[in-house]
Amino acid sequence: MSSYVNQPDGVFPSVCSLDCPDQCGLLVHKKDGKIIKVEGDPDHPVTRGKICNKVRHIAERLYDKKRLQYPVKRTGAKGEGKFKRISWEEAIKEIAIRFRHLADTYGPECILPYSFYGNMGYLNAEGMDRRFFHRLGAAELERTICQVAGAQGYKYTMGGAVGTDPEETVHAKLIIFWGINAVSTNMHQIIYAQKARKRGAKIIAIDVHKNQTARFADWFIPVRPGTDGALALGMMHVLFAENLVDESFLEKYTVGHRQLREHVRRYDPETVSGITGVPAKDIVKLARMYGETPASFIRIGNGLQHHDNGGMNTRAIACLPALTGAWAAKGGGAVKSNSGVLALNSAFLQGVHLRKEKPKRIVNMNQIGEALLSAKPPIRAMFVYNSNPAVVAPEGNKVREGLAREDLFLVVHDLFLTETAAYADIVLPATSSFENLDIYASYWHHYIQLQQPVIAPYGESKSNTEVFRLLAKEMGFTEPEFSESDEELIKGALSGHLNPHIEHITFEALQENQYMKAKRGPWPVPGTLPTPSGKIELYSQKMLDDGYNPLPVHIPLKKESDHPFIFVPTVNHHFLNSTFSNNEKHMKMEKEPRLHMNIRDAEKLGISDGDLVRIWNDRGECFLKAATGEEVLPGVIVSRGLWSHQPGVNRLVNTLTPARLADMGGGASFFSGRVSVAKAAMLPTEKNETGG
Repeated sequence: MSSYVNQPDGVFPSVCSLDCPDQCGLLVHKKDGKIIKVEGDPDHPVTRGKICNKVRHIAERLYDKKRLQYPVKRTGAKGEGKFKRISWEEAIKEIAIRFRHLADTYGPECILPYSFYGNMGYLNAEGMDRRFFHRLGAAELERTICQVAGAQGYKYTMGGAVGTDPEETVHAKLIIFWGINAVSTNMHQIIYAQKARKRGAKIIAIDVHKNQTARFADWFIPVRPGTDGALALGMMHVLFAENLVDESFLEKYTVGHRQLREHVRRYDPETVSGITGVPAKDIVKLARMYGETPASFIRIGNGLQHHDNGGMNTRAIACLPALTGAWAAKGGGAVKSNSGVLALNSAFLQGVHLRKEKPKRIVNMNQIGEALLSAKPPIRAMFVYNSNPAVVAPEGNKVREGLAREDLFLVVHDLFLTETAAYADIVLPATSSFENLDIYASYWHHYIQLQQPVIAPYGESKSNTEVFRLLAKEMGFTEPEFSESDEELIKGALSGHLNPHIEHITFEALQENQYMKAKRGPWPVPGTLPTPSGKIELYSQKMLDDGYNPLPVHIPLKKESDHPFIFVPTVNHHFLNSTFSNNEKHMKMEKEPRLHMNIRDAEKLGISDGDLVRIWNDRGECFLKAATGEEVLPGVIVSRGLWSHQPGVNRLVNTLTPARLADMGGGASFFSGRVSVAKAAMLPTEKNETGG
């Protein structure tokens, strides 16, 4: 146990565990053994004491009266939320008995883990849990709900998740926030942009919604959903046509620039304007600004990849810095993710060698609803942690119907009785990150950070590593991998020198320094990129081999129905996915969910600002209040945040989202669904609450 835990009063170093690129350094204030205040660590080289309201008020979440304190077992119907208290011994024993019986009777692949990164700590997100399910031989989950489509598109171009060091972006002279509401999701990149602006930089935001970042920018360019790649191709057309490319950079650092030059002739500004909704003159203006500013930086967001064509969107944008040689300018280039800079020894951490044979059943987490209802043979047990699929997964009605199956043995490990936990047979109380020893690696900045426990476990709560050690022991797994301590897991994850950028970082050094930066040389270096050619691949033979066009192209979204609106359920400011959506403080700060629609669309439908509206398609319905104006283009509607279910009205927007997969990596297509909208004649009935 950390010495911090044993000190009832004082200020202690910590790290934010949320699935956010900034991964802030924190200072935690304690009095009488409880956290009374959380503030930013002013000495952290990137986050420098600035934190968001989500984290500033996180103590209210930690000590929320609704937080789980002990294991419980279901006594009512699934979804009813009726439970009785049981002991940890009872809970672990029953889970092990059920798992053994199911594995022996139907085979271990009838059991499915379901998790994501509700806690970004490596140990509690992909450590002992992965070892347990590998050893069990359970079905494998494709964890692709967030960034995989864009990551694959970027990888085809650049070879991996490596981009500009964010600390250098203060030197950029043009910054483009493309498909990212960074004010809400990457606030320290906004701070760097503000510093760059004071040095003369211009800031552009490209998005489907005039959000906080768009209002912060000098120029907001609204674009139709799913057409970001076409806009990038239109920029390329102008860059080549007007000789705004860096020919020497293209020759030295890239392959395929000649093929690309010919290819983008078809993407003239007028054609691209018809696709994107961006006026042709603005496409030319944008391309010229980009081409005439060597130190141009693009922050590529998650939003534009959550489409049918999400991988190709990112692929196209990732080509732009190579055309102008922006990678060679201080502060120039792009960032989609920098997770490759801080890559740990995940094979050790996850214990992949414990799986005795290659999995036959692989379930994409975006399609969990269909899998629970239709998989043959059936999924008979599911263990959910660090996620809340009843709210976050697409086609939510199918998900909740699947979770309600009486023949599905469901275990949930969480801090709260979430919407998913309400369907569980057994719910286990989870520790917060402040109660764990763990290691964190940002996917934006270049620092690894150590979290030492600051407070004692809340009630009887346990960490993921503790739970899966207990389960492994009860299941009779005797491998030494299940006896390793959290400290040993961290040391192993940092060992092996698989990543030369972090070979100087050790557990002992982190104990002393709290956070340490990766060492990385100039980027890019000819011949050293992790692409097949070692260069930036504007033409990708690997893409051709994998069945894609080797050059970036625009492929229109699938028109799944005749519903008139494209629906984009994006993020809000005070929640992170469904985290915080059940906490009173954060709900009050966010106020209420709204549906943003163009005022011309609203007028045609007789909808006024503030009206309750029904949004529906063949997957279900939900109800939100309308916010009318010019913040979105005609034909597009946008909601913000994943609000928890409230009595009397269904606000579960992922009821409406498609579960079909994006073009690359099995990614999600949340933002490519189509819906209809109408003014609600009256408050919805109880039937509507579950999307019926």
